[in-house]
Amino acid sequence: MLVMGEVRTGLLQNSGEIPESLCQSVLGLLSGERVRVSRRPIVYAVSPDQLTGVDCRLASASRARVRGVGTVLSRASVTGGRLLQGSSHIRVVRSESDHRLSWSHYLARPGVVEVFGKVRVPNLAEGFAENGARDDCLDLGSVSERFMDAVQASPFLDRKAPFRSARTRLRWVAECGGAGSTGTGSTSTSTGAGTGTGAGTGTGAGAGTGTAGGSAAGGGAEIPATGALSPEGPAIRFTLGRDQVRTLRLVLPGGFTPGVVDFCEDLALHDWLLTTLLVIVERARVGTATRGEVTAKLAPAVDHLLHLWMPAARLDEGFAPFWETLERRPGFSRQWQSLVERVRDQIAINTLALLREAGGW
Repeated sequence: MLVMGEVRTGLLQNSGEIPESLCQSVLGLLSGERVRVSRRPIVYAVSPDQLTGVDCRLASASRARVRGVGTVLSRASVTGGRLLQGSSHIRVVRSESDHRLSWSHYLARPGVVEVFGKVRVPNLAEGFAENGARDDCLDLGSVSERFMDAVQASPFLDRKAPFRSARTRLRWVAECGGAGSTGTGSTSTSTGAGTGTGAGTGTGAGAGTGTAGGSAAGGGAEIPATGALSPEGPAIRFTLGRDQVRTLRLVLPGGFTPGVVDFCEDLALHDWLLTTLLVIVERARVGTATRGEVTAKLAPAVDHLLHLWMPAARLDEGFAPFWETLERRPGFSRQWQSLVERVRDQIAINTLALLREAGGW
């Protein structure tokens, strides 16, 4: 099975951290649907799943015309009362029909997009991962962005962010159910720069939105996945691209589970934290600006970001090997800890200087 998705991550447009009760209010995108909240190890709230009907082309590496019909499964979430994410994904299967069926068929299969004719999984995977949406192809990023914007427009937010930051985009592809055992196996990773950043515009919406209350049962046959990265077991490839775009390729010998989406959202969140802290430290102009100016520029990181770093804290244990691989290379936590120590050292030096000037040390 081929699963594709895109996660957008950014700062909640509010002057301070919002409490759990307010998280439920801003994420209540559907009347009558419950916002799920967990409190350990950090407050995390997620909106009800929502569906967007689509009937459009899917991006492919060969630029072949691949038509897909079905529904995109989306949600918005708030972590620590501070970070907002919009996430959308689809499971791609081969249609058992040669023509489009009634929308009731597709609404009964939330998050499934059926494609017509002969389709090669590597062709779709490469096309989406490297180019995203182009021309009139499905743009999952725009769907995710729409739900983020809906949350940011909430009257419960004051829309006064404590500092400027950019949204990041994580475009991910998972090939599930390929050859190999269902164990954890070995993992591998590679990083690079200069990957394609095509974002496109059209979302190809055909049926509007709705709740994801249907069953996944029904017609359609899974497209067999090929382990392009590692046919013998699980594998991961994470790439840093231009313009805040990241791509993630996963190979999972087992079947698709919601844990795949959770992992991708967790990676996107921590990538945003690391990227944003890097920018804050750069803007502080350490060594050039006065110590008071440096401390003032670094203060938002202490107030709003440092306590949010908890990679893999909410994930299924089966995805721990993927995070362990990313910790070895490129070393997310290693770079994060280095930046945190630099921030705290600068604040400590400024504090000592102020005490010296006041004659207290």
